[in-house]
Amino acid sequence: MAASHSVPELIAAAQATVKPSQDRIAELQQNTHGQSVSADQADAFRAETAAIEAASIDVFSTFESRMQHHFKRGPFSRKLKSLLLDAGQTDLAHRFYQYYLAVNVLKHGKGASYRELIATPNCTFIVMPTEGTAVDQLRASDSLIDVNVPGFFDGLTGTILEAYNFLEKQ
Repeated sequence: MAASHSVPELIAAAQATVKPSQDRIAELQQNTHGQSVSADQADAFRAETAAIEAASIDVFSTFESRMQHHFKRGPFSRKLKSLLLDAGQTDLAHRFYQYYLAVNVLKHGKGASYRELIATPNCTFIVMPTEGTAVDQLRASDSLIDVNVPGFFDGLTGTILEAYNFLEKQ
C-alpha cells in the first residue's frame, strides 16, 4: 500500500491540475474580449470553470477530512475559525471562513452560505448576484462564485496551507 500524501503535496497536485484550466480560461477571455462567443468557446469555458469548481471542492474537503482529528466533533470549519480567532489569527480566520462558505455555495448553491457571503463586506472573492444582472457569455450562468478571477484558487489553496501550518503547530 502506498503512503498517503501530505496536505501540502495534495495542494501542490491540485494547483498543477487546475493550472491548465486557468490558462485555457485566460486564453478564451483574451481571444474573445468584446467579441461574440461561439457555442464551442462557451462550452469550453463552462467545462474549464467546472473543473476549477470541482478541484476547489475536492481540495477543501480533503483538507477538512485530513485535519478533522484536531477537533473532537462538530463542524470543522467553524471550530477552526474559532481557534484561529482565539489565537489572534483574525485575517486567516476570516479568509478561511469565507472560502469555507464559498465551497459550500459551490457544492449546494443558494442557501445560508450564499446569503452570508452576499452580506459580507470586503469579501475575498467575487460572489455573483442572482437578480438584476446580465449574464456574460463567458461565464457559467449558474455559477454563484466566480472561480475564474485571478487568484481565487491560489487564494483558496494558500489559505488552506496557512491553516494547515497553524494546526500542525498546535
